[in-house]
Amino acid sequence: MGVTLVFGAAGQLGQCLQQLGRERQLTNLIFLPRTQANILDEAALQSVFTQYRPTYLINCAAYTAVDKAEEEADTARRVNRDGVENLARLCGEFGTTLLHVSTDFVFAGTGNQPLIETDEAAPISVYGRTKLEGEQVIPAHTGQYFILRTSWLYSRYAGNFVKTMLRLGQERSEVRVIWDQLGTPTYALDLADCLLHIIDSGSTAYGLYHYSNEGVASWYDLAVAVFELSGLPTRVVPIRTAEYPTSATRPTFSVLDKTNVKAALGLAIPHWRESLKACLRQLA
Repeated sequence: MGVTLVFGAAGQLGQCLQQLGRERQLTNLIFLPRTQANILDEAALQSVFTQYRPTYLINCAAYTAVDKAEEEADTARRVNRDGVENLARLCGEFGTTLLHVSTDFVFAGTGNQPLIETDEAAPISVYGRTKLEGEQVIPAHTGQYFILRTSWLYSRYAGNFVKTMLRLGQERSEVRVIWDQLGTPTYALDLADCLLHIIDSGSTAYGLYHYSNEGVASWYDLAVAVFELSGLPTRVVPIRTAEYPTSATRPTFSVLDKTNVKAALGLAIPHWRESLKACLRQLA
């Protein structure tokens, strides 16, 4: 099996891939240091591709500061669109299969039915728009790609909602959490496992897929579950989105339908509560 390069190795998904790489002793997974892994530096990328001639490339690199992106649209676009195009172009040149991670934020989230891959993408934030532009530039350069849209990522690594709730639960007797946004929390270790499964299986079912854990939750439901499963007595007060204004508008309903990814890859996807338990065990 050839080499798999991972870009964005320092983020939470990248760190989950590193964890699985260590556990499974995967010597062909190459996690590039930041000096080599700047997806905006075309000369450096050319040199990396020439050196490693990768069979697969997993792109976890992204501008993900959703609210900050409203003020830094150019920076977000450079990373989420231009950087992705640089990678896709080289993947096309070198015959490398690209595994790229996208987001539920490409949807407006105004409906009430689980979203399928062919539903209209109509992002309502700079982050969502730039991530959609990143998806759209890939097919012009290569046909060998898997784009996985995911939602509400958390893990033991980096900053995320679950870790924030655990910290607030130690500091406060009560937290106020939004109940009128619905989606699915996704354990980044499960997504990392899915990415490695694509490589291990040698699948050529290229295309766009949705991947999140099973089930549906609000942020309120997730917070309640975090405190319940970790034995913290913190009270969760449900609030509306309007009571917690943010720079970027978020989708109200972004539950992803996983029918296609399960069929194409033969996956069994855990329910979000089961995966949350697994993450909390690691954090403990």
